[in-house]
Amino acid sequence: MGILNVTPDSFSDGGLWIDPARAVEHGLRLVERGADVIDVGGESTRPGARRIPYEEELRRVLPVVRDLAAAGVLVSVDTMRAGVARAAVDAGARVINDVSGGRADPDMARAAARAGVPFVVMHWRGHSRGMDELASYDDVVADVTREIARQLDHVVGAGVDPGQVIVDPGLGFAKDRDDDWQLLAGIDALSRLGRPVLVGASRKRFLGTLLADPETGEPRPARARDAATAAVSALAAARGAWAVRVHDVADSADAVRVGSALRAAEHRARARTTTPLTTTRH
Repeated sequence: MGILNVTPDSFSDGGLWIDPARAVEHGLRLVERGADVIDVGGESTRPGARRIPYEEELRRVLPVVRDLAAAGVLVSVDTMRAGVARAAVDAGARVINDVSGGRADPDMARAAARAGVPFVVMHWRGHSRGMDELASYDDVVADVTREIARQLDHVVGAGVDPGQVIVDPGLGFAKDRDDDWQLLAGIDALSRLGRPVLVGASRKRFLGTLLADPETGEPRPARARDAATAAVSALAAARGAWAVRVHDVADSADAVRVGSALRAAEHRARARTTTPLTTTRH
């Protein structure tokens, strides 16, 4: 899943694709480099971000969704607003990716149910301005899995087909860096919910902290975290993630192939060790 932020203030590429024509061009380039889905978002969810007016989000998102869909691209809309989701689906989007998992807008689950498209339910505890204060867990993997399960029950109760739901652990959203690493290590627990898992680690703070300058302690800049992102992509694929959501597609597309090949080899090895040996008597 290639990230296309049509925003002026996203944490690593804000303003680069605010012009619709440039955004569409970049989306097509991401597809050429290996993206299967282009995720178009018009509202930044970086830590501390303020919400924007509904009309502004529509203005940013709809022309890009419409033109990419017309070009045959599988488009996801990254929004927390039911009205934006409905308009984007009408314009050609075929996935709704709600970082609040339907919690920010009480009508979102019903909108997703009526649209009948895949719906990404991310773990979320609150809006960007105060989310860092909500990063408190007894056992982050167990707590996040339990909270996503409750949200799954909510959206299915609102009419969403359970077979259309994708789950996302919400790395960086009300999580500290240790929480993010534990969630990556615990993808199997999320997979036991029976739904595909989307992993969004691209250029996030926990990678910047890991790669901090050893002398100054300064986190590595966001756009210099793509190699680490690709490593996470390979590991996530090897653990069975359905997709990874990334800014730099080419290296992660290769990494996903590596991770998937490793997982397939492990499955074959397990099958060989569990198949009874047969002998032929002469």
